[in-house]
Amino acid sequence: MNAPHSPLLDTRGRPVRDLRISVTDRCNFRCLYCMPKTVFGRDYPFLPRKELLSFEEIVRIARLFVDLGVSKIRLTGGEPLLRHRIEELIEMLAVIPGLELTLTTNGSILARKAQSLKDAGLHRVTVSLDALDDTTFRLMNDVDFPVAQVLEGIEAAGRVGLAPVKVNMVVKRGTNDQAIVPLARHFRGSGHIMRFIEFMDVGSSNGWKMDEVLPSEEVIRRIHAEFPLEPIDSNYPGEVAQRWRYQDGTGEIGVVSSVTRAFCSSCTRLRLSTEGKLYTCLFAESGHDLRELIRSGQTDTQISAWMTALWQARGDHYSEIRTAETAAQRKIEMSYIGG
Repeated sequence: MNAPHSPLLDTRGRPVRDLRISVTDRCNFRCLYCMPKTVFGRDYPFLPRKELLSFEEIVRIARLFVDLGVSKIRLTGGEPLLRHRIEELIEMLAVIPGLELTLTTNGSILARKAQSLKDAGLHRVTVSLDALDDTTFRLMNDVDFPVAQVLEGIEAAGRVGLAPVKVNMVVKRGTNDQAIVPLARHFRGSGHIMRFIEFMDVGSSNGWKMDEVLPSEEVIRRIHAEFPLEPIDSNYPGEVAQRWRYQDGTGEIGVVSSVTRAFCSSCTRLRLSTEGKLYTCLFAESGHDLRELIRSGQTDTQISAWMTALWQARGDHYSEIRTAETAAQRKIEMSYIGG
């Protein structure tokens, strides 16, 4: 199948560019904003393994989306490094021409996996790190995991060439916002890129409240007071992070402001959940069952036509219309959709 001559656009003129693929719903952390230990009074439910897409199914879907215009795939979870033989999947995806292949991880086992991930063909990693001090970090991951091992993973990733490493902090006012400047200080001059993400109402189990959102403007103000910053242009159209660089030339940071400064108008992302459902928005209430098409014997041409129609009908703009009522609606959990 040949690539289209013109970009595939949705109802708002947004091209399809990015595909996030969740390879597992399991995680060894229980971060308060993503996978709390209990959901509505019961243990966090996991999917039976037979419900997960196989590597062959994932690669087939990836190839079809690349033909439609996707140029970047990010593997997510849960914690994607917990998926058995994840390096084999990376090897299978890495041979697809013209594809940027990245992965988001909590960093817990990255130190021992970094070299094999690089060897398999992974280009970059993004690591979640919500505090630098051990007490706050253990509180945020809620499994008493030490921050030192995540820092070791970040350094290992840098050494093997999975760089620049992007380090993501979800900022929750009153819980870890005191860690903003220490994290900026730690990674300034390291070659890694620190990014600060506003606490979002993803899913229905993280207890989101608007008053726990610390606006990105405040993040910038705090860092700028110690390390002067200046804004810089985006790397590419549709980049979600606003970029800022240190005026002394020691690197850059980014802020993701999906609550206070919606970027729906330029969103180019699709998300494939662990069990094979496609979501056209991070805040969707339901997905579209692609696994059923794959397993029912549909041809590539038929599946591609279905994908095309789905994207062309897309009109999502949740962050532009967020209210207290929409925030309270039941939505897909981040651990299934991959953030």
